[in-house]
Amino acid sequence: MNNYEQDIKNCIEYMTHDGVILYPTDTIWGLGCDATNENAIEKIVELKNREVSKSFILLMTDVKQLSRYIADPLPNLQDLIDQLPMPTTIIYSNAINLPYRLINEDQSIAVRITKDPFCRSLIKRLRQPIVSTSANISGQPSPTTFYNISDEIKQKVDYIVQWRQQDAEPKEVSSILKLNKHGLFDKIR
Repeated sequence: MNNYEQDIKNCIEYMTHDGVILYPTDTIWGLGCDATNENAIEKIVELKNREVSKSFILLMTDVKQLSRYIADPLPNLQDLIDQLPMPTTIIYSNAINLPYRLINEDQSIAVRITKDPFCRSLIKRLRQPIVSTSANISGQPSPTTFYNISDEIKQKVDYIVQWRQQDAEPKEVSSILKLNKHGLFDKIR
């Protein structure tokens, strides 16, 4: 079995048992877990020393999956997403069916439809969206490569993905847009 397949298998095993993984995304390296698992989400909050009020980004595979977690998806949502440069995180109103820790005070959630093959495999095999937050202690710089991740983070996660650890090209965080009530995007980052 190659590293890719072994990493997928191990990630699924840990994530189905309240585990937190350190993994490569379509942007920077992230900390992740099953987005429906409150215990695992709490572990990430503690690991990052994160403010309780700060929300997370969720990774999903497609608009069909996203539609299970927002109350009133626009009928042309796929067309809107297809027009955006990737990777882009979008904030949606009226979140549903998720743990309270993932839903912002204004009832919104931040979601990125990922094109990354590794992330898509994880999500499809887990059959749940996954949390994606930068692999750093809150307030510290986001790591742009695996080598920029602190030992403190590496020691506290349940599993570290081997896939793409050797990538030396620095990655950047996603842009963030908010979908407003008129079906237009407001730029956040």
